Amino acid sequence: MIILDGKKTSADIKDEIASEVKSITLSGDRPPHLAALIVGNDGASLTYVGSKVKACEKVGFDSTLLSLPESISEQELLNKVYELNNDDKIDGYIVQLPLPKHIDTQKVLMAVDPKKDVDGFHPTNFGKMALKLPTFISATPNGIMELLKRYKVSTEGKHTVVIGRSDIVGKPISILMGLKTNPGNSTVTLVHSRTNNIEDLIKQADIVISALGVPNFIKDYMIKDGAIIIDVGITRVPDDSVKGYKIVGDVDFENVSKKSSFITPVPGGVGPMTIAMLLTNTLQAYKN
Repeated sequence: MIILDGKKTSADIKDEIASEVKSITLSGDRPPHLAALIVGNDGASLTYVGSKVKACEKVGFDSTLLSLPESISEQELLNKVYELNNDDKIDGYIVQLPLPKHIDTQKVLMAVDPKKDVDGFHPTNFGKMALKLPTFISATPNGIMELLKRYKVSTEGKHTVVIGRSDIVGKPISILMGLKTNPGNSTVTLVHSRTNNIEDLIKQADIVISALGVPNFIKDYMIKDGAIIIDVGITRVPDDSVKGYKIVGDVDFENVSKKSSFITPVPGGVGPMTIAMLLTNTLQAYKN
C-alpha cells in the first residue's frame, strides 16, 4: 500500500511555483496577484481563505483579501465582482463559498470573468475542460489528477466509481477520469444519494473517488483488494482534543488502507493539493 501524500506533493508544487516567481521578479516584472472575496464570517471559510493568503506569501504572489459583511446586497456584491474583473493588477480571484442565502450563488459565479476564474467554476471553463481544451480546471479535481500523475498511478482501462455529483468535485472529476488523457482513460460510474446499489458498484471499482462528506462511509468490505482510494471527504467530528474536533474523511482509513494499493489520507491528502492547484491556476492566469 502506498500513501498518496498530498502534503508533500503540494509542498513540491509550491517550491516549483516559487522558483518561477523568483525568476519573474528578478527580471523586473511584477509577481502574480490572487484576490479572494469572502462574504460574512463563517469560521471554516475564514480559515480556508487565510490558508490561501499564506500560500500566496510562501510562493511570492501578491494577494488581496476582500472581506464583505454578510448583509451586503446581491447587487453590491456583483459590483465588487465587476471591479475585480476590470482590475488589471488582479490576475485571478476566487469568490469563497458558501454565500449568504439571500444571494444567488450561480448569478455571482456567472459574473466572474472566465479569464480570472482560477477556481474553474464558470460554465465557460467547465465546458472547455469537458472538451479537453486549455482552461482553468477546478482546483480539487485538478489536484486529484496531479496526485495520480506524480505518483504514476495507472488509470487506463480501469473502472472508476465517483461518489457524489457536486459541481465542484464529483461532476468534473468524473469527466476528467474519462477523458483520453494520462491519468484518465478509465470507464467512469458516477453514483449519488439516489443510486440504489452503491455498495455493489463500489465493490466492482478499481478506483474509488469519494466526495460524499459522510465520515467513514467506505468500509474495507466494500472494496476489492488492490483498489485505488481517493478520499475527498472532510468532516469535523467532535472529540476530546484541545480543538474539540478531528478531521475525518469518507473512508475508514485504518482498515481500508490494508486492502488498497494506493490511498489518500485525511487530512494530508487531497486537501493540500487544492490550494497548490489554485496557485498553479493563478500563475497560468498571470501568463495568459
